[in-house]
Amino acid sequence: MTRTVLRPMRWWDIEPVLELEHELFPEDAWSAGMFWSELAHARGPQATRHYVVAEEQPEGGPAAGRTGRIVGYAGLAAAGDLADVQTIAAARDQWGTGLGARLLTDLLRAASAFECAEVLLEVRVDNTRAQKLYERFGFEPIGFRRGYYQPGNVDALVMRLSDPAGSTAGSAPLRSENHG
Repeated sequence: MTRTVLRPMRWWDIEPVLELEHELFPEDAWSAGMFWSELAHARGPQATRHYVVAEEQPEGGPAAGRTGRIVGYAGLAAAGDLADVQTIAAARDQWGTGLGARLLTDLLRAASAFECAEVLLEVRVDNTRAQKLYERFGFEPIGFRRGYYQPGNVDALVMRLSDPAGSTAGSAPLRSENHG
């Protein structure tokens, strides 16, 4: 039996995250350097980034000396009162389990902690599954970025959420400590 926990992404997670990144986004996967750069801004009092991984923990957990499989990850960048979802991904065998919603909830909590008034993201116009998730959280389409995803010249739908702390996604507001 396993359980999936969210925890801060660390440098030792980059290799398994890259494996998942290349599996899910083979055409436009991030490089190790991109993740290293983001993590460099994710710690300390001047942090402007928040990155998490979703890790399946085997029975007995880390105390048993075993580490689990990385099944998802997500990252957020904050600047002033604006946050931007940099990346969010769940392994294919996790689709439909609620992991994407858990990752997004974590990012919105971080945006609230950064005191951001708005959160932006880009999503492929052909990724309706992700768009529905974002809409459930209150994101609204505000425009397009033509040819944003390369190769393939696929457009990105730009979406915005005002007041991330008040987002409910059909449950308690994110200000609560309900980790449901």
